[in-house]
Amino acid sequence: MTHKVQVSVGGLADMGKRFVDAWTRATAGEVVDETHVTFLEVQTMFDTLSPRRIDLLRHVRQRGASNARELALALGRDYKTVQQDIATLEYAGLLMRDGRKVTAPWDEIQTNVSLMGSATAIRAR
Repeated sequence: MTHKVQVSVGGLADMGKRFVDAWTRATAGEVVDETHVTFLEVQTMFDTLSPRRIDLLRHVRQRGASNARELALALGRDYKTVQQDIATLEYAGLLMRDGRKVTAPWDEIQTNVSLMGSATAIRAR
């Protein structure tokens, strides 16, 4: 079974619709086993899921990490930056901690950006 997390950009109404849909399916007897992470702005999603953070998630998923120091050494990156990346991804719900050990329980991250929803714009920096 593939464990995936669905990442989207939306607002409270979008989150509410997903909750009601899952609740309705569960009360009808369906087993609902899904995880969603919602960002309010597309830029926040892009900042959180930067290429270096995706690499970090991939490494943790494939090889595991006993702690941030081990992960920084394995990735050849600065320890403090890796600590910050871990904190950001943990806050977003994409990394988990078990004591000092860092885990990424997802095999797959699916993203969804609605062009019909909020008036969020992607700005070049």
